[in-house]
Amino acid sequence: MPDIQIMPSILAADFGHLAAGCKRAEESGADQIHVDVMDGVFVPNISFGPDVVKMSAANVSIPQNVHLMVKRPQDHLQAFIDAGSDTVQIHIEADCPIVETLAAIRKAGKRPAITINPETPAESIFHCLEERLVDEVLVMSVHPGFGGQSYIAEVESKVAQIRRMADWVDIAIDGGIDDKTVRRAAAVGCNLFVAGSYLYKQEDMAAAISDLRKQAKESYCSAI
Repeated sequence: MPDIQIMPSILAADFGHLAAGCKRAEESGADQIHVDVMDGVFVPNISFGPDVVKMSAANVSIPQNVHLMVKRPQDHLQAFIDAGSDTVQIHIEADCPIVETLAAIRKAGKRPAITINPETPAESIFHCLEERLVDEVLVMSVHPGFGGQSYIAEVESKVAQIRRMADWVDIAIDGGIDDKTVRRAAAVGCNLFVAGSYLYKQEDMAAAISDLRKQAKESYCSAI
């Protein structure tokens, strides 16, 4: 079974106390910090820049999992690498040379990852898997750009396709993950789970992270 990890999204943290939100996640047992970067072009919202990644990396010791929801990630890549990103996720739907951009991430010593939106077919990223261009796939289970959306169950068949094709790759899922949907996502092959609103509204985040990890492990085990 692949490593099961829980990654709180600081998009759901208190923007006035982001450093505290990062520290709270680490102290609660999070495996990575997930940073959602939005440019107002690829998605309608605007969120964080490289300075937020730099802040998070300076305040915690766990990895920075950075999701670039930007139209031209190649234009911003070096800034986010320099800021302390450990995994850099780019979208297959972005306006960029996918192969070259993923190669640049790996050359910089970071983990390259490809992201796929709910409407995009799994086949669009198969070349990334066949050529081992990525270490991680992020499947969006909501429409990117806003937090707090409901889980789109239809993406589960896409996750299963990806898992059947590449049993070695980490598959992350982002959007509407809670103590119920985590089981569904794990059962079809996800092993990394981004959770924002659900975790940050918990009074006891440590208990919630522990429970998500337990539910995912049980569900993943029952599926294989």
